[in-house]
Amino acid sequence: MARPPLTLAALATAAVPGLEVRGVRTHTRRSHGGYDSVLLRAADGRHLVIRAPRSQTAESEQSADLVAIRAMTPGIRSLLPFRVPAFIGQAPIDGTRAIVTEFLPGAVLTADELTEHESLAWSVGTAIAAIHTLPGGFIGDAGLPRETAEEAHDGVVELIGRAADTGHLPAAILRRWEQATDDQALWRFRPTVVNGSLTADSILVDGDIVTAIVGWGALAVGDPARDLHWLLTSRGAAAEFALEAYTRGRAGVADGHLPQRALLYGELELARWLLHGVERRDTAIIEDAVSLLDGLVERVHDRSSEPLSPDTGPILAVGDVERMLDDTPRDHLPREGGATLLTDSYDFSELERREAGERPMASADATAPIPLDLSDWGDAAPPEPPHRPTGDAAAVAEPAADAQERRNAASS
Repeated sequence: MARPPLTLAALATAAVPGLEVRGVRTHTRRSHGGYDSVLLRAADGRHLVIRAPRSQTAESEQSADLVAIRAMTPGIRSLLPFRVPAFIGQAPIDGTRAIVTEFLPGAVLTADELTEHESLAWSVGTAIAAIHTLPGGFIGDAGLPRETAEEAHDGVVELIGRAADTGHLPAAILRRWEQATDDQALWRFRPTVVNGSLTADSILVDGDIVTAIVGWGALAVGDPARDLHWLLTSRGAAAEFALEAYTRGRAGVADGHLPQRALLYGELELARWLLHGVERRDTAIIEDAVSLLDGLVERVHDRSSEPLSPDTGPILAVGDVERMLDDTPRDHLPREGGATLLTDSYDFSELERREAGERPMASADATAPIPLDLSDWGDAAPPEPPHRPTGDAAAVAEPAADAQERRNAASS
């Protein structure tokens, strides 16, 4: 049962000494039902948000986010061209705790919308680069994960192995992924500070400027490709501007294989979805994951997208993977330690609605991804000015109606 807004407002006054609340309204920013959340207007003019988790998953996510934002000192925040939520207070409620943070205004757009216009796309790329150029010392000071390139590689190998052990992973997919992990050149990179779970939903904008980034529960030092997976799936007309802005922001030190690893992480989301179904012993999820993997096999021979490495042959464009996952419940799975991936993206509230028999939302866009020229990534300075690449077009995605029909069949 949802907690009443006035109850949370009263709790906020206990969490923040001296707080006088003048206005209250229910607040949601694509939280997908994981929290009871209220926007507060204080007498001193501040706007605050109080959130209380509804599930153990949401509680774990909120706790990780709290550790991360408290680790980001004023000095670290000053290095970023956008705002990060600040912790204000907390109070116990129903065996968990409600957290009060400052409210950061801004619009939430889709990945395609964030990369539709040049100026906003440039701001997006610059914002991600700013994260990846932060000094990593504060990560260790806060006890947050620090992952080497070798550990990132081993984490991917371990994930692939677990997926293969289910007996549901097609041999062609296993072979391509193993060839990618065997390509040592792909894993020669310098770990950076990463958000770790960055998606379009994390980014708040005002006009053509990124004003804030929220959702820092996977903050770590690790593979910067994790934060670029969602960007490489975008189909906005100015997506290449975001990529160039990122490269410029990294001062030309972004490794040349970063885009390929980002694409690999995108494909591995299918493995994570399969494992999630196996761990929950949910036949419907397993069948859905198998269907999605079969679709990946069908597209692997199209030879229409960037290869993961010279040895892997043609692969499915991550945009196709994303569209196959459009109606798949996604949100953050519980964080795993060690060398595991930080690319969780499962929405457990959608899963709950699906299990309750509700129809998942259909994909809003089934158009093909724009072909991005990844040849200019690497240690060399980026070319001027940015331009639309040439070459083979990306593979055409399966129609949204066909994808929905397959999912309905897998779920019945």
